[in-house]
Amino acid sequence: MALSVLGTGAVQLPPETRQLRQEVRDFLDAERAAGTILGRPDSWLTGWDPAFTRRLAERGWVGMALPQKYGGGGRGNLERYVVIEELLAAGAPVSAHWVADRQAGPSILRHGTEEQRRHFLPRIAAGACFFSIGMSERNSGSDLASVQTRAVRTDNGWRLTGTKMWTGGAHVNDYAIVLARTEDSEDRHAGLSQFIVDLRDPHVRIEPIRLLSGEHTFNYCHLEGVELADDALLGRPGDGWQQVTGELALERSGPERFLSTLPLLTALVGQLRRTTCGPEQHARVGRLTARLSSIRQLSLGVAAALEAGRPADVHAALVKDLGTRFEGELVNEVREILPVAARFDATRGTYPELLATAILHSPGYTLRGGTNEILRGIITRGLELSS
Repeated sequence: MALSVLGTGAVQLPPETRQLRQEVRDFLDAERAAGTILGRPDSWLTGWDPAFTRRLAERGWVGMALPQKYGGGGRGNLERYVVIEELLAAGAPVSAHWVADRQAGPSILRHGTEEQRRHFLPRIAAGACFFSIGMSERNSGSDLASVQTRAVRTDNGWRLTGTKMWTGGAHVNDYAIVLARTEDSEDRHAGLSQFIVDLRDPHVRIEPIRLLSGEHTFNYCHLEGVELADDALLGRPGDGWQQVTGELALERSGPERFLSTLPLLTALVGQLRRTTCGPEQHARVGRLTARLSSIRQLSLGVAAALEAGRPADVHAALVKDLGTRFEGELVNEVREILPVAARFDATRGTYPELLATAILHSPGYTLRGGTNEILRGIITRGLELSS
């Protein structure tokens, strides 16, 4: 199922994206022929392949929206959108650079010092510097303002102590942007700051958290008295909450929030073409495609708002709520439309293997990036403020 069948709706992509989309598809065809793309669900989370990232970077498809003076492509969010949705639709292994490209780079561009921008951004755009997110903690859940990790002033900078949880890729990435409390305050959203932490520091200890599939993607990240220089601070002390909430619009609104299971839908369509199926099966696939198209249109609207510099926090939360619920419901629908035994002993990339992968990953769809219950609170408050 090519993404072109989904349409573009009210948000019109720039004309130059047509050629760009074809260039990406040609690249993916070559990678697929070389065996580097298996078309697996959730590839943006579990497909860690730095060599693939470097090949993307050589074509200017990492750091696309970063300014050229910092090694980026100087292109717009909508052009970047076209590239990443093609990568996601193909199930390409993009997790190595995902966080660096999606939010660490833009955050450093917006809040970092000139020295930080010149140090990190060219390396991100070259596919040579990978980031993790250091937000969640064991007892804070989606209540991010309750973080217990602390950064205390020292003569030479800061000392960071605490444990972050669900830190994706911390065992293989280079840095994490960590949210920590730097000052006590009656207002829990005040007194928080962000730091760029070297994950190879001897006082950083990584403990695996394995998925149901046994895959090692997430981690506990134990910060055991990490000594940081002043230049590790991202932005101003105490501005961490505002900075983090700005990041979340980037984290929650992209096509990864509804395309994680598209490779499974694509495989289903391929199977149905080779079998005898009735009108009800066709109708159910059609309904899934229609839902996918509508969520994509909302996501494109957020990308267009970010392109224009407009706030999009509420719409981003809506994308994630609708999109991640769709991802899980798609798995259940597919199992009913064409029942097979999901198994990992099947040939890689086949329908039973993709189904098994999607089933085991599905519990996380509505949890990561903020639970859907929290997102609905954000949506409700946003609607109240706009009424």
